[in-house]
Amino acid sequence: MKLAIATVCLSGTLGEKLEAIAAAGFSEVEIFENDLLSFSGTPRDLRRRAEDLGLAVAVYQPFRDFEGMPAPQRAKAFARAERKFDTMQELGCDLLMVCSNVSPDSLGGLDRAAEDFRELGERAARRGMRVGYEALAWGRHVSDYRDAWEIVRRADHPAVGFVLDSFHVLARGTDLGAIRSIPREKIVLVQMADAPRLAMDHLSWSRHYRCFPGQGDLPIPAFVDALGATGFDGILSLEIFSDRFRAGSARGVALDGRRSLLVMLDDLRRRAGAPEDPAGRGPAPLLPALPPRAACEGIEFIEFAMDEEARAFESVLSGLGFARTARHRSKAVTRWSQGAINLVVNTEKEGFAHSFQVTHGASVCAVALRVDDAGAALERARALLDEPFRQAVAPGELDIPAVRGVGGSLLYLVDRRSGLDRLWDVDFEPLAPEPVRGAGLVAVDHLAQSMRHEEMLTWLLFYTGLFDLAKLPVQDVVDPGGVVESQAVEAPGAALRLVLNASQSSRTLSSRFLSEALGGGVQHVALATDDIVATVASLRAAGVALLPIPENYYDDLEARTDLPPETLARLRDGNILYDREGGAEFFQVYTRGLLGGGFAFEIVERRGYRGYGAANAPIRLAAQTRLAPHPALPTR
Repeated sequence: MKLAIATVCLSGTLGEKLEAIAAAGFSEVEIFENDLLSFSGTPRDLRRRAEDLGLAVAVYQPFRDFEGMPAPQRAKAFARAERKFDTMQELGCDLLMVCSNVSPDSLGGLDRAAEDFRELGERAARRGMRVGYEALAWGRHVSDYRDAWEIVRRADHPAVGFVLDSFHVLARGTDLGAIRSIPREKIVLVQMADAPRLAMDHLSWSRHYRCFPGQGDLPIPAFVDALGATGFDGILSLEIFSDRFRAGSARGVALDGRRSLLVMLDDLRRRAGAPEDPAGRGPAPLLPALPPRAACEGIEFIEFAMDEEARAFESVLSGLGFARTARHRSKAVTRWSQGAINLVVNTEKEGFAHSFQVTHGASVCAVALRVDDAGAALERARALLDEPFRQAVAPGELDIPAVRGVGGSLLYLVDRRSGLDRLWDVDFEPLAPEPVRGAGLVAVDHLAQSMRHEEMLTWLLFYTGLFDLAKLPVQDVVDPGGVVESQAVEAPGAALRLVLNASQSSRTLSSRFLSEALGGGVQHVALATDDIVATVASLRAAGVALLPIPENYYDDLEARTDLPPETLARLRDGNILYDREGGAEFFQVYTRGLLGGGFAFEIVERRGYRGYGAANAPIRLAAQTRLAPHPALPTR
């Protein structure tokens, strides 16, 4: 199977797009006509440039408004096709992708269209070329892939093939069963695209909101399963029209594209079992198998990179009920613990954490995840083009595998299988117990990470491709400075919960947390308690400053709920936010901004509640905005 990507997926000049595509490891490329028209050289120049990068031009597309045209437009359509063949000859490309006609002048009828394609196939064959036919979801007469296939079948010409596009098929909700019976030798190209579920016309939806497989909501696995049943082993390509991708890095988007195909094909292999013999029907030979997604068992530790802020921050940790329990054997690194929570404060003057602190300011520089098999997880990360991290370790200390995460931070991988869970015994020396009374915090509930809007789908694919995590529905959260897109992902049993936040507005707290140099990171850490009222009392007694919530919120809460007066009084007194889903309840409270104002701890109590308090987010964000510093980019 050959993996390809269309140049329309990426931002930049055509030369920049080709370089990004080659750097991502693709061997084939679809040239989108508009990219060629804006190219300063000849088609032959483009071919040489692609070949120098190790790329073959597999497809030239699109050829529009061809079939079913009345005379004299029909003759003009064939004349246009001959010009396309001339261009393809210079490009060294043998496949022209034809999309179904949208012209109001076109005439319907499967036989008429089949006759047109039979003649087009004759013309292509004389030049050693082929054509492929695709049904656009908004085609005037052909918008269903089954009709497009019937036209190809009736044309009955060896140079006329069939093109499948997952978006055009799935956006219309068309039954997938007919795909399984299409002869694989007639499928000359498959274009993959996902998309969020949106209530809009197919054309606008397709032109602005497509994304890579696994980043959206369409039933891509069902489509790929139907395709796999044909034994297809030809060109599998990506065709994405996306405003978000056009704003992103061409190299980053191309890497995401190849990563998405690797994940998609690995998932197909696992659903289908071992590939069948190439001569038979069934899943075709795919790419080398990957280790399975890593099963997440929880967060082992969260590491903060600090300098002179450490003393004040550790005072806050003490107020939150954490005890200083261990010190690293060779580094200026301290472990703070409470319940199953481990926070690490790193004040080293060299190494990764120090470099991170110099660049980013005091912040979360790393998170360690407990997984079932750290070695296999790292191997999968490498196969998915993620960036492993290594740094020198002292003799006798553990070499914990890691990959790069959001904003250049690290994601460490710890497991029991290889003994990496012994890090506290091997790398740290225990300290004498401190007379600290805990605040009732028992575990890390979730992490909230902020990132640039154009990077959000990248990190969604990173997490869901590497780990066994499920996507929750996207939430649009209103911030005083704009709208924040919030995407939660969870491990089975909620062993790991992550919330990814991004905004197109530069005025939201999420965006103000960022700068071009930082690129994102953990904006708040949510810690779980079994009794939030008792925890709040403990925090107050220790002098921890909590985020003040307006009285109006509690007046409204009283009006719209049946909470007892004494419960309302405790919530009001503790600045505790409240949400309810059926019989499930959620309580949350925030510290005031720390580390320059951009970071906060959240304390939550869940009573059967699965969400993240989205109903309270506008109240919380408004309260945080009132207290946040207001330079163009806040200090951290």
